[in-house]
Amino acid sequence: MDSKMKAFMDGVRQHNPGEDEFLQAVQEVVESIWDFYQQNPAWQKASLLERMVEPERVVMFRVPWVDDRGDVKVNRGYRVEFNSAIGPYKGGIRFHSSVNLSGLKFLGFEQTFKNSLTSLPMGGGKGGSDFNPRGKSDMEIMRFCQAFMAELFRHIGPNTDVPAGDIGVGGREIGYMFGMYKKLRNEFTGVFTGKGREYGGSQVRPEATGFGAIYFVREMLALKQDDLKGKTIALSGFGNVAWGAALKATELGAKVVTISGPDGYIYDAEGISGAKINYMLELRASNMDVVAPYAEKFGAQFFPGKKPWEQAVDIAIPCAIQNELNENDARMLIDKGCKLIAEASNMGCTAEAATLAAAEITFAPGKAVNAGGVAVSGLEMSQNNMRIDWTREEIDAKLQQIMTNIHQTCARYGKEPSGKINYIKGANIGGFVKVAEAMMAQGVV
Repeated sequence: MDSKMKAFMDGVRQHNPGEDEFLQAVQEVVESIWDFYQQNPAWQKASLLERMVEPERVVMFRVPWVDDRGDVKVNRGYRVEFNSAIGPYKGGIRFHSSVNLSGLKFLGFEQTFKNSLTSLPMGGGKGGSDFNPRGKSDMEIMRFCQAFMAELFRHIGPNTDVPAGDIGVGGREIGYMFGMYKKLRNEFTGVFTGKGREYGGSQVRPEATGFGAIYFVREMLALKQDDLKGKTIALSGFGNVAWGAALKATELGAKVVTISGPDGYIYDAEGISGAKINYMLELRASNMDVVAPYAEKFGAQFFPGKKPWEQAVDIAIPCAIQNELNENDARMLIDKGCKLIAEASNMGCTAEAATLAAAEITFAPGKAVNAGGVAVSGLEMSQNNMRIDWTREEIDAKLQQIMTNIHQTCARYGKEPSGKINYIKGANIGGFVKVAEAMMAQGVV
């Protein structure tokens, strides 16, 4: 590692002790853009990178709420408003027991570059709580969402910070939070994306992250004069991202053979399609966080406590959570013939797995692959601001174009002398440039 880069990273570690996920995300970006950054003395004089790795604002608050037994519970809420150089803060809200400040800083940092890649005017942010919706009643979830919003409403707005859903936060939770925001502010604005269609939501938004991931993979294959037809795909997770990916991959002629949950994974040799894909929505709505019922219903194989990366497939797409695919998993996939790994979850691969996959096969990072979700959120913001409603076909066409443009950006900045595309480098530089130029134009703020 370059001595200046090492000194920079040492400083980041000193300022953020113990925040391993955030530090992992920063190091990946810094290693990719460092040489590019060094070519611009004005950026260095303005300490642009030092400013970029510090969130503009972090809000942390307690969330007291009452369960169905009348007992008072207390959770912790967060909103990390990372960078607003190119637009209002934009990023999801996550409800999961693993939520902490390090994870949200990592996600907000990644979101900044992901949003930049879409070319839409959105900054980067992320939020959430260590509240776990699993096993909670609808009334408990509603009371928690209202208590969470009773504090968060002060810090968000359609021109300030526009949250969306994420793990543990779907249409139901967004509805409860939006309703409370509307009551407290006494105004109807597009402050949330991922809303229900009845109150300002966009067509294609639930499927957008999964659809976008498959569109990006299609572009990666097309660059090699190949396509999705006949390819076998391993997905992890079973929520909206995996559901959307399975839907679009199947439509384009691929066969999805795995989904997974905390309890293990399903292998379906016949392919997950039709009613099986629809059943994924039932599993998500059950709040039980398990996939074993799929095996019972459709006669597929269930592997308790294991991950799907031990299967022989052409393409692997992690869709669940960060660092879910490690170096051993990547090695196993490659040895069994996998030719492409694309992160539909944020930083779905460990740094070691990403390095191995990028060196031996084709690998693309989440900030490019999964940008379809926030892209359609940006389109929802536009529709809300203009009080219009685009058709499903219009939204899908715009999404495809955005993902094609993101791929072109990655290919332009990531092309190596050998001709191979380094998607990590391409995505990081491509996302960095727009944010850097906006920050420079706006002065030291």
